[in-house]
Amino acid sequence: MDRYYEVLEKLLQDITEMDEKEQFTYEGICDALKSMCSLMRVSKVAVYYYENSKKELAGQGEEVIYYDSGESGVEVSKKRLVTGSMAVVVCRVSMPVSAEPWSDIEKERAEVIHKTLMVFASRNRLKKVADQLTFYDEDGYRNNRYFVRYVQELADKNELKGKVVVQYNLRHFTLVNQRFGKNAGDMVMRRYTGEFENVIGDTGVVCRLGGDNFVTIFPGELFDEILVILSGKELDKAGLSGESVLISSTAGVYYLPDDFVYSDPGDILDRVFAARRAAKNSGFEKVVYYNEEMEDQRAKVRMVQGLFREAIYKEEFKVYYQPKVSVGGRLLSGAEALCRWVHDGEIVPPDKFIPILEQGEEICMLDFYMLEHVCRDISRWIEEDRDAVRVSVNFSRRHIKDMELVAHIISVIDKYEVPHKYIEIELTETTTDVEFKDLRRVVCGLQEAGIRTSVDDFGTGYSSLNLIRDIPWDVLKVDKCFLPNEKDAEVMKETVMFSYVVSMAKEMGLECVVEGVETEAQLKALKDNNCDQAQGFFFDKPMPVEDFEDRLSHKFYAINRG
Repeated sequence: MDRYYEVLEKLLQDITEMDEKEQFTYEGICDALKSMCSLMRVSKVAVYYYENSKKELAGQGEEVIYYDSGESGVEVSKKRLVTGSMAVVVCRVSMPVSAEPWSDIEKERAEVIHKTLMVFASRNRLKKVADQLTFYDEDGYRNNRYFVRYVQELADKNELKGKVVVQYNLRHFTLVNQRFGKNAGDMVMRRYTGEFENVIGDTGVVCRLGGDNFVTIFPGELFDEILVILSGKELDKAGLSGESVLISSTAGVYYLPDDFVYSDPGDILDRVFAARRAAKNSGFEKVVYYNEEMEDQRAKVRMVQGLFREAIYKEEFKVYYQPKVSVGGRLLSGAEALCRWVHDGEIVPPDKFIPILEQGEEICMLDFYMLEHVCRDISRWIEEDRDAVRVSVNFSRRHIKDMELVAHIISVIDKYEVPHKYIEIELTETTTDVEFKDLRRVVCGLQEAGIRTSVDDFGTGYSSLNLIRDIPWDVLKVDKCFLPNEKDAEVMKETVMFSYVVSMAKEMGLECVVEGVETEAQLKALKDNNCDQAQGFFFDKPMPVEDFEDRLSHKFYAINRG
């Protein structure tokens, strides 16, 4: 067989098997083309990639040279292809200036080179596009999938030893966006990320998990330099209206020990996430290192997550109702549905499992489980001619990104034919501008369906005043941190703050519910400030459905409690 055709056959076979033989890349094509072109009078073979035809006209593309003999050449053949994604691929073949014109056989062979390169270029470009969509986010940052793949590659090569993983969150970055604008904020984030990349170079990677959350892995000897950036990096004034800005991070750090037993990237991510959560919750430690205590907590997390689905199936999660009482009339006026887990005959306190479920999507499943059981109870009360009251159900912030959340809530309520007036959805304060917008969308959607909404734990989260100014809530639940706790409460600062919050809510037309009422002095403060409802141990603790149904039949709190 002609040597040319032997090389061509091998080249086409390699391109066809490119998906399985990932090692066959640009270098492989070049070697094959070099052999083919040496059998022809070819001086250069090049392919030009353009994102679109407009960039082709402007000459803004990428040139890839597959063969170059070094001789001066003249272009004798050109082929152009527009891919399905509207990218443009142009293949150019040149021959030496002094050479005789090609024969018909050489022209046919040049045509084969064109077609071969077009096949490779199209598939290679599609692979690059697929990689871009899979392993990079919309802003061009490497994403979580990139990190997972990178860690797996290190593990496969036994190169995890001595590495450090850091998960960090840019502190108060929302304020940067508010002060300088989104575009300038994006630039600041890019430059801050660049500080890490400059230190790490090609010894590791920096990947964005979403928003202003990042994760990075690098050799341990670089950590001191990374710690300086985490502690605070002042970025110069360029692009920031003549101002400089100091960016720092809250971070979790995990040093991979020499005896680390790797099974999957989740082993590493779980640990560094635990450290980052500890840093976030500490209030003063901005960089926290993973330790044995967190390892114990991680074991508890795995246990809860492992038992969760079976507990859902067995209906081990029970709805406990805590009454809401009208302050003026001392009548049962509503309730909050609270979750209790009855496992092996014992009640597991909420603080032992709710924060763990909040770390993943399990909390979303639990929220809808609770809504379903509440609707089931209310439907039965109505059928039994009981005097049903409105029940509020807590929904985690993790739902907020779900564009179908409102529709899902409505479908559950309607499944049990419960009038919408009997359901209230409680949502906690949000933490970012992006969540704020999604929260407004959800609240407005629920209200359009006649479902009341309340903001839970007001005063403990992000941008509280904006929260009630810009989102049309029905109910404001005032956190117990505002409540006075002494008998001479009228002279305390807490009373001033409490009066201000309640007055503001009333003037904005919001129903005001105060949580954590435990003393007569606190109840008096509610009366003095014309609060609508009280909730707390002073009236009732959370109770199982059977006890609450008795309370539905005896709504008046007859004891004079001030």
